[in-house]
Amino acid sequence: MKTTYQTRRGFTLVELLVVIVIIAALAGLTAPMVIRQRKKADQTEAVSNARQVGLALFEFETEYGSFPEGALGTQINETTGSTLAPSTISNSNDAFRMLIASGIASSETMFYCKTAYSTLKPDNIFDQQQNALKKGEVGYGYIMNSGNTAFSTAGNPGRPIIAAPLEYNGQFSAGKFDKDIYDNKAVILKMDNSATSVTVNKDGDAVLGGGKKVLDTGTGTVWGANVQPSMVNPDPK
Repeated sequence: MKTTYQTRRGFTLVELLVVIVIIAALAGLTAPMVIRQRKKADQTEAVSNARQVGLALFEFETEYGSFPEGALGTQINETTGSTLAPSTISNSNDAFRMLIASGIASSETMFYCKTAYSTLKPDNIFDQQQNALKKGEVGYGYIMNSGNTAFSTAGNPGRPIIAAPLEYNGQFSAGKFDKDIYDNKAVILKMDNSATSVTVNKDGDAVLGGGKKVLDTGTGTVWGANVQPSMVNPDPK
């Protein structure tokens, strides 16, 4: 008896093209969801790390009377035997470096969050000042008063201390936030140690209660009329 074999017909070019089109369409539908989930995860990490920075800042204030400022650098180094604390604060890396120099922060990781300028994950190498919180390892801006003096927890508990992600296109835009990184959100740490996400509007302003911007002063703001807060930017990579 003769055995008959049937050859299975392969896909035609048209059928393959249809399959490719369907796969591409499905990818197009799921890609935005994946991107939003990634941004949400980055935002959640930023909130978590901001809380840790807040705890370190409050412990620092208890020890030294205020948040980090250049005038405290010598005292910190003499007290701890460290050489990491700078004598001036030119960027937020300098301010946060004082938390490491004081022995309060034992890791660089808390100072990182996803931004356009924090392009390096912290390596936790801080044996020398030039290695501690290098360019690109810090994501948060640090808010100081006029004359590069530090704030403390005295005053309105709704005042922000650190914030991210700042708008950066080769240089920082004063007082503006990057609305793309966290999907129209900014992460703010306040004096009461609450780390929260606030809306970034189409103009790149992070909006607090009452429609006020982060650095707005005067009647009806968290700052009042007697201080001049300014954002000390990170040292970008």
